[in-house]
Amino acid sequence: MPVSFLDASSAYPMHFPDGRENRGLVHLNRVIDHPNLEIGDFTYASSFDPPTDWAARLAPYTYPGAPERLRIGKFGQIADGVRIITASANHPMGGISTYPFAIFDQTRLMDYVRQLGNLPDTIIGHDVWLGDGAVILPGARIGNGVIVGAGAVVAGEVPDYAVVAGNRARIIRMRFAPDQIERLNALQWWHWPVAAIDRATSALAKGDIDALSRLAP
Repeated sequence: MPVSFLDASSAYPMHFPDGRENRGLVHLNRVIDHPNLEIGDFTYASSFDPPTDWAARLAPYTYPGAPERLRIGKFGQIADGVRIITASANHPMGGISTYPFAIFDQTRLMDYVRQLGNLPDTIIGHDVWLGDGAVILPGARIGNGVIVGAGAVVAGEVPDYAVVAGNRARIIRMRFAPDQIERLNALQWWHWPVAAIDRATSALAKGDIDALSRLAP
């Protein structure tokens, strides 16, 4: 039996009670076609001012063919105003001036060639919630199950199932004990068939890892 409320193919998966589509909430990999962005199924973004170009709204410095990538896992939740600043936003910092002369005259790019390589990818794990207005800085590595507080500025590595907030974001608490985090990462519920996830939503909502484990396909 199909699971009607979990439809990875739908660009606009949420409907109002009267049946209208919520055009301000989108499955990102259904509305973005960008060679540098890799986004898992069911990851959505929402906006009170929906753009026509979701890639430019979310990661405006990631141009097609840039030397770095942005990877976001499955079942991500991205609130209004989130900005992911990838490494191409950086100015060359190895010389005397950071002024980007070469963007106005590309024949000067060779002056910066050693500074333009090996830019870090930005990685966001599965089931991550990025709160309203959060800013993700270049090269951040955000683990599975992380909650990023509203307005947080995230740099560096955030461990699985941490709650972070502030500028610079720091760990407020861990959502689960280390052994529980190990079990959750082993279960990888986000990769289960949709029908199995449908049966597991109660366990997921209640934080019942034992029940979730029994439902594993």
